[in-house]
Amino acid sequence: MKELKHTSKFLSLVLRHQPTLIGLAMDSEGWVDVSELITKMNDNGHTIDVQKLETIIMTSDKQRFAYNDDKTKIRANQGHSVNVDLQFEAVTPDELLYHGTVSEFIESIRAGGLKKMSRTHVHLSRDRATAMTVGGRRGKPVILIVRAGEMHKDGYKFYLSENQVWLTEEVPARYIEFQSDEA
Repeated sequence: MKELKHTSKFLSLVLRHQPTLIGLAMDSEGWVDVSELITKMNDNGHTIDVQKLETIIMTSDKQRFAYNDDKTKIRANQGHSVNVDLQFEAVTPDELLYHGTVSEFIESIRAGGLKKMSRTHVHLSRDRATAMTVGGRRGKPVILIVRAGEMHKDGYKFYLSENQVWLTEEVPARYIEFQSDEA
């Protein structure tokens, strides 16, 4: 299991942030050829085959990766820092969405809202539990409530990734409820 997790993290790095790290070519929508990915990962010391790749995709609790229809290409579902067009259609979000963070970022969020930083979108969750997990990766989580329905009415666009992560360009502070409970 530990080896699968390590390979999954490396796959995430390559497919979301640094395809050139292993000399991989990514198309404008973030897709890479599966056979090329396997070859390049093996050439760079990360042992993988089709079966191991399939296991990573099917058992990932975060469902970060997706195949195309004939499983000849693969990409990350969201979270890219490289410029890709995932061809998302704008959709109407839930009235409230959640964002998990840690207390050290609260003052900058109060001042400037949630920014995408080096990524292509701000990531939001449909439920508190998922936001707690996300925020808990960096310490004691703080859950922010985002009035997504109000944002949408005001013209902000929202997208829903294949693995059910809500995405938007930014969340201005006026749409965030900071009095939410901490874990």
